[in-house]
Amino acid sequence: MSTYNGWTNYSTWRVNLELIDGLDPRDMGWKRLEAYELSQALKDYVDELLESSTPEGIALDYARAFVSDVNWYEIAEHMIEAYADETEEA
Repeated sequence: MSTYNGWTNYSTWRVNLELIDGLDPRDMGWKRLEAYELSQALKDYVDELLESSTPEGIALDYARAFVSDVNWYEIAEHMIEAYADETEEA
């Protein structure tokens, strides 16, 4: 598997960039979650975004296929690290 811009793959990079980046875990009620728990919360969050913004049909099927390749754990670890850095700076 090849990497993309330092991320596991294109799907992980793109979802993080466009749907997750800038999301504050405190605003989402995701306080002190371990990486696995946060990865599941992120996946659920994106699933809800897809459900609410994409009508049933082929576009939703393609969107689900695209996000099925996302490394949610990697995004969660990145978010935890970024949040820890922010906490240390405050």
